[in-house]
Amino acid sequence: EREAEKKMMSIVAEDGSIEEVEVILAFEFKDTKKEYVIYTKNEKDDNDNITVYVSHVDRSSGEPKLLGVEDEEEWSRIKDVFRELSKSE
Repeated sequence: EREAEKKMMSIVAEDGSIEEVEVILAFEFKDTKKEYVIYTKNEKDDNDNITVYVSHVDRSSGEPKLLGVEDEEEWSRIKDVFRELSKSE
């Protein structure tokens, strides 16, 4: 069984440097038309779990920008997506 090809993406960090990250999942909420991406830099935390990041994708300026998720309601919906994702693995 061939390993699925990793989807890589470049993101611009706050200091202007460019990082290559691996996309785990990109999705959109149909009702809000908001797009999100879940990605990892393949860093491990103290419990040996891979650290994952979630960003809102803002395409309003033409160049997609990754923004933090500030809204509590958005967060709970994203966590639901995560739960579904971990069930299917």
